[in-house]
Amino acid sequence: MGAPTSGTIAEFFLQHLEETHLTHLSKKHSIETYFRYVDDILLIYDSHHTNINNIQSDFNKIHQNMKFTAEMESDNKINFLDTTIHRTPTNWVISIHRKPTFTDTIIPYTSNHPAQHKYVAARFLYNRLHTYHLKDDEYKEEEDTIHDILSNNGFPVHTHKPPTLRRPTTTLSKETNTTTHKWASFTYIGKEASFITNLFKKTDLKISWRTTNTIQKLLMPQHPPLRKYARSGAYKLTCPDCNKAYVGQTGSSFTVRFREHEYAFKTNSHTSNYAKHILEQSHSFGPIQDTMQILQYQNKGNHLNTIERFYIYTQFIKDNHLNDDHNISPNRIFDALLKPQ
Repeated sequence: MGAPTSGTIAEFFLQHLEETHLTHLSKKHSIETYFRYVDDILLIYDSHHTNINNIQSDFNKIHQNMKFTAEMESDNKINFLDTTIHRTPTNWVISIHRKPTFTDTIIPYTSNHPAQHKYVAARFLYNRLHTYHLKDDEYKEEEDTIHDILSNNGFPVHTHKPPTLRRPTTTLSKETNTTTHKWASFTYIGKEASFITNLFKKTDLKISWRTTNTIQKLLMPQHPPLRKYARSGAYKLTCPDCNKAYVGQTGSSFTVRFREHEYAFKTNSHTSNYAKHILEQSHSFGPIQDTMQILQYQNKGNHLNTIERFYIYTQFIKDNHLNDDHNISPNRIFDALLKPQ
């Protein structure tokens, strides 16, 4: 599961099982009709010759890794996909089915989306209305429901049933169109983008639209940009609770070095004085953007050892350092320059 081909392979497998077992099972249980869409199956059978329990039992014997469940009709009707099938003494009648959790939310008319995207749902609803053979009262009820959906999403009244939403009738041309088109994808930013792409209407370049406000983007947690932490250099980590600081340098990225401190904190390791302090004092381990300050990026010619030593020295003077004492070995020239007057 999860591979792009998993759905196709599953369909091959189900069709193989149907080819090898369905004929026998249909004859045994007097199954009149068998419909399947992906993993939903509709059976019409003669209840005078068999019952659903026997059918389900034999279906569950087809393969050890497949389990079938059954749902019987209620009040002479049953829901299958987006339809409700009503059984009458002489025939079957269908109506549109919507789950109790159904919401009438589609892309609002005022949303910053291409018009093609907005009208997709409306076209689907009207095409389904005209394709399914509904009774007159069912047709009128579904038509009113579509009008309500469009109204609730801000579509103007005149667009509730525009002629362009009806299924077009096309005639096949005797001439075969051998023109090959190239496609280009544009990010929709408003009407200005449409004005630009209209320039390509009479060319062989076809335009498709994409938007940036996808479901994945909306559901993903939003973090501030952390590009500055992708570089290396000298840094300072400050405890969020007591403001004691640890100064260090790294040849890898600041993000990687921060994760090393974080790993030491999570594993209760003493490889990081910063993590050791937080564990011993029961302080909080804040996020990188709140605790790490970049002192100097590593560039060609930078003397990070000197920079690190300078900031360690200033922390020692403030008496809020977390570095080891041996990190700041005596240096007469360096100490003389930094000695406070």
